[in-house]
Amino acid sequence: MMKHWILALALSAVLGQANATEAQVPVKVFRYAFPIAETGFDPAQISDTYSRTVTPHIFEALYGYDPLALPVKIRPLTAASLPEVSSDFKAWTIRIKPGIFFADDAAFKGKPRELVAEDYVYSLKRFADPKVKSPIWNSVEEIGLVGLAALRKQALAGKQAFDYERPIEGLRALDRYTLQLRLEQARPRLLETLAQNDLFGAVAREVVEAYGDEIMGHPVGTGPFVLKQWRRSSLIVLERNPAYREVLYEAEPGADDAEGQAILARLKGRRLPMVDRVEVSIIEESQPRWLSFLNKEHDLIDRVPAEFVGVALPQNRLAPNLAKQGMRLHRILNSDSSFTFFNMEDATVGGYTPEKVALRRALSLSLDIEREIRQVRRGQAVVAQSMVLPHTSGYDPRYKSEIGDFDPARARALLDLYGYVDRNGDGWRDMPDGSPLVIEVASQPDSLSRQYDELWQRNLRAVQIQVKFFHGKWPEQLKQARAGKLMLWFLGTTAAGPDGIGALQRMYGPQSGNQNLARFKNAEFDALYERMQVLPDGPEREALFLQAKRIQAAWMPMKTHVHRIVNDISQPELIGYRRPMLRNEFWQYIDIDRSPKH
Repeated sequence: MMKHWILALALSAVLGQANATEAQVPVKVFRYAFPIAETGFDPAQISDTYSRTVTPHIFEALYGYDPLALPVKIRPLTAASLPEVSSDFKAWTIRIKPGIFFADDAAFKGKPRELVAEDYVYSLKRFADPKVKSPIWNSVEEIGLVGLAALRKQALAGKQAFDYERPIEGLRALDRYTLQLRLEQARPRLLETLAQNDLFGAVAREVVEAYGDEIMGHPVGTGPFVLKQWRRSSLIVLERNPAYREVLYEAEPGADDAEGQAILARLKGRRLPMVDRVEVSIIEESQPRWLSFLNKEHDLIDRVPAEFVGVALPQNRLAPNLAKQGMRLHRILNSDSSFTFFNMEDATVGGYTPEKVALRRALSLSLDIEREIRQVRRGQAVVAQSMVLPHTSGYDPRYKSEIGDFDPARARALLDLYGYVDRNGDGWRDMPDGSPLVIEVASQPDSLSRQYDELWQRNLRAVQIQVKFFHGKWPEQLKQARAGKLMLWFLGTTAAGPDGIGALQRMYGPQSGNQNLARFKNAEFDALYERMQVLPDGPEREALFLQAKRIQAAWMPMKTHVHRIVNDISQPELIGYRRPMLRNEFWQYIDIDRSPKH
């Protein structure tokens, strides 16, 4: 008995010491801020960048991107390998890795829930369900999954619940782990769509049905993190998913990529995720966001606010006082643009008659984009010549168009020629019919937006056009834009894949009210867009990109302002960060080291 007692005491001491050691291991927390509020976390119901930055850390698509490879490289995520594709690009067969499980949730009633092919069938069908009101349904419809659009039409026509049980040819689980997609037309680049991890991650039917209308706040996926806390428009907290499988850090940076090779050498083979918790604050005003970073409350400032570029990046280099603290600059020409869309259904700026086209082109020529870059963006952008984004197919840095011109004299001449003149002597131009010409610009109530408002005021005053501003929070403005209730709005977009056709959606007729906020409808443009979908990459497709750019410049449904140079700065504690290119997720690929050496 005495021996057993001594053995138990010794074992207790060992376990106690182990527990004490474990308790001393610090929780690794990554902290930063979004400048714009999220809308929610159901992949089928979101379209904004900030919600789409959260979702790929919770849900997993079939494919994703290598974290370091440039040019970007797609690799399997939950899929076991790259797809088996028919010679006509109409049949895609994908095998899913067994042994992947959803995070624990009450919806599963205490049982482990494995990811299966049917989950992707269900998840893709949800985009077609009219009740979900997916803002990207038109994009999913463009994939051309045989029978999916008909299933949606049946629900709309009969005003019945969407029939998830009805099998369709285009979307089938051949067995527990095999998914087959059949398409109406060739889609040579479907893999790029399937790699949009922020939208096409698998959701479980049990979870959707359990939470119903509250699903935006109850995301449950197979990814590296779970949502722990959400205070809408204030704080988002994610924690490591205890059920996440063993995934090790792997990457393929180029041999001449010194930064990428250094990151790989440090992190290769580490189990993901490397941080335990992610805390995202919503700080819309630039000054408090910048100060919170300087005070080390945040580990990363995602896009140094323009008004602080001068002190943070003199001559586009990290300021010596910041470098001395061990901070690092991450600077790229981003695959994005900022643009103003004109509502083509608006009584003032919309329409396709010569005088309406002349007004939009005159407004475009009146905008001093070089001043915008110099004064508001502090030099951190380049003038855009079309809607096609850098680092995507169709982008040509040598291309030049009227979209990039600032020419108030030509703007005034156009306005005079088409009857936009001052008829009552009040100093402001009127419409050709004599009614007042007033441009209503949608904006947001923050300090940065006010600087853009001042530019609009200055630019349009120079050509004698009155301007009024319609202010509202960004998510609310987005709702208004989709409903066609804004005359024009200035916002940004970022590439979701390497194919430039994604940007062309903003002028594709069937995307009206979704990606096509301008509600532009042009048969020639739609035909070339549809032709580009089925063509393989090559000179013929590049020529169609050029035609698309020229149509934009001729009709001017949207004025592209700039492509942004993005400057992120990280604290020395943040390890492995590299700004994602053509993807939104990175939290699982970073580490935090708060040891005294930092």
